[in-house]
Order: sequence, then C-alpha cells, then structure tokens
Amino acid sequence: MGMGKILQICGVDETADKLLRPLVMRLKQEGHEVHIACADTGRVDRLRAEGFEVFTIPMKRSLAPISSGKSLWKLFRLMRREKYDIVHVHTPVAAALGRVAAKMAGIKHIVYTAHGFYFHDDMGRVPYYFWFTIEKWLARHTTDYILLQSKEDYELCLRERFLPEEETFHLSNGVDIEGTFRPSKKVRDTMRDSLHLQEEERVICFIGRLVKEKGILELLEAFKQVKQVRKNVKLLVIGSLSQSERDQDTYRMLQNHLRDPDVLALGYRNDIHQLLEAADIFVLPSYREGLPRSIIEAMAMEKAVVATDIRGCREEVIDGKTGYLVPKGDSNVLRDRLLRLVDDAALRSSFGKEGRRFAEQYFNERKVLDLQVELFRKTLEGEAHD
Repeated sequence: MGMGKILQICGVDETADKLLRPLVMRLKQEGHEVHIACADTGRVDRLRAEGFEVFTIPMKRSLAPISSGKSLWKLFRLMRREKYDIVHVHTPVAAALGRVAAKMAGIKHIVYTAHGFYFHDDMGRVPYYFWFTIEKWLARHTTDYILLQSKEDYELCLRERFLPEEETFHLSNGVDIEGTFRPSKKVRDTMRDSLHLQEEERVICFIGRLVKEKGILELLEAFKQVKQVRKNVKLLVIGSLSQSERDQDTYRMLQNHLRDPDVLALGYRNDIHQLLEAADIFVLPSYREGLPRSIIEAMAMEKAVVATDIRGCREEVIDGKTGYLVPKGDSNVLRDRLLRLVDDAALRSSFGKEGRRFAEQYFNERKVLDLQVELFRKTLEGEAHD
C-alpha cells in the first residue's frame, strides 16, 4: 500500500477522541502519518500524551463570518505547511471550512464523511433549500469522495447528483462488536453495585448532549409519568450539561429535572459499554440525527431501544422487533413504550437479542474501517477509478 500523510478535521476534540479514534489508530497501524485538526475543549493534551498529532484550530458550531474566516485561514496555513496527501473532513462547519481550505491549498484528495446533513425534513422550505444548496455546491466543487453514514443521505446524494455514483459511498456506522461491546453479566453486576442499583430496579439509559434537540426534556417528562405508576425505575443520564448552550431556558429546566433522586446524572463518561450493561432499556428521543452511534452501542449490549422515528434512528431500530420508534416530541407515547418495556422482561430480552444480531450484521466497526482504509489505499495508488 502507498503510505500517505492524512489530515482528519472535526469540530472539537471530543469528536476526535470518541468517534475518530478507531479510524486514526487503524490508519496509523497501516503505516500512514495521521494528523488531527480540531478545537480544544480540554482533551487535546491527553490525546497528544497518547501519541496523537493534534493541531488546535478554534471552530464554532455555526458559520459566523469573522470566526469562520480565522479558522479557514489557520486550516489553509496548516495544509500549505504540512502538504497533506488526503484531507478527510467531518461535522458540518468543520467539513465546510476544511474542504474550502483544502481546495485553496491545492490538496489533491478531499474526502467528506457526512455523519448527518445539517438540513432535515422538519426545516422550513427556505432554510432547507439554503443548506441543501450549500452542501451540494461543496460536494460538487470541493469534494472528491463523499461517505454517507445514513442510507437515506446516501440515496439523496445519488438522486440529487451531488457526485457521480463511483465517488459516493454508503459508509454506515459501527462499534467494536467483537471486543468492547459484548454483553457480560459479571460487568452488569459490578456496575449496578457501584451505582447502588437494586436487582428489582429497571434502569432506563440516555446518552447524549443535554440539549433540547436531543429530546431530553420529553424524556424527563415521560420518566416523571412512568415514576408515578412504577416505583422500581431509575434513569441514567450520561452526557454533559453545558451552561454555554444557546438555549438558557432549557438549561434551567434541565437543572430542575436533574435534581430528582431517581435520575442519576453521571456527566461525561468513558465507560459507556459498562454503563449500558447496567441498564435495561436505552432511549434516544432526538429531533435530528445522522446515524447515532449510541443506539448501535445499546443494541450491541442487547438492550431494548426506544428512539424517535427520524432519519438515522429508523435505519437502526426495527419497530416491534429490536425496539420501538415513537413520534418526535411526544412524551405520552414515549411514556407508554417505556412502561411496556419496564413491565415485560421477556419483551426486553427478545428486543435485545434481535438488536444484537442486527448490529452484528450491519454495524460492525471493522467493516466500516475496512471501507475507508481501502478507499485511501486506492486513492493514494491512483487506482480509485479503475
């Protein structure tokens, strides 16, 4: 294989740490030199200590003219200095700035992984068309290959001719099915003991940023109603509550809800597979997703899943077989589905085992990494169109 110098760009170091780590490690194992460019939110020093080459480039979540211009210039200077063979971009704003900078810097090969387009069906017609047009323009003028995690996004790209079919790939998403994410009763017992959970208590688990668009308020409302009729329930909330979020009303409401003694707010954690093992039900009531990794992790750990019927989630959850799909923003239907699963151990077990089989077949991280490594190999050897 031809060895190359590759730059991975994402918005923040959390994405690099949690989502890009397996890919970066695999590429390094293959002999490539791999760098990361992202904003530092407190993890860069640790990543560097582990041997990752990380350049800090401040990047905001929205395209603000002044800050985006500064980020673009820093990315451009980095690329001109380091002379990368491939620039691989992730997350909406970082992907847009990274591709434009790469084009300006004369990078030969620009690859974009779309973890979930910014535009979605619940947007108004004008903002949807605006963001759709930007994505399509960036694809046609600044992108050599586009990798789509969501099959719906992949089909949209083909239908709307973002790029030719041979330059468009359905990547999917995956976790370490064969190693980290394997069910273990011993781990379950140990983790439940550490969380002071009783055997008879049914545990519902949520993983994600604690912001309105993740459906956390509907979940907390549904849980409150479940608690009124079932006393043996707990809610694990795994994720950070950031005071810097734009919606301060949501922040204050969350603070009040999280004071409930039956809600265990654990913050950011690295032991996700162990925490999922301690749970009985996983729930993700998001408004918008790409192809959420957390659902795959939960299915790999044989958990029944309740998620919203939106792009991404409905590719992962088979309604009535591996879990339930519920309408977005409907805490009453969410409550009813959670109650059903709290009460029915056999149903939870059936959903969990089917979910594990489904994850093994379609969401194996090794296969996702293989596709990317092979694309880079062909690209570097000049055989991508053969």
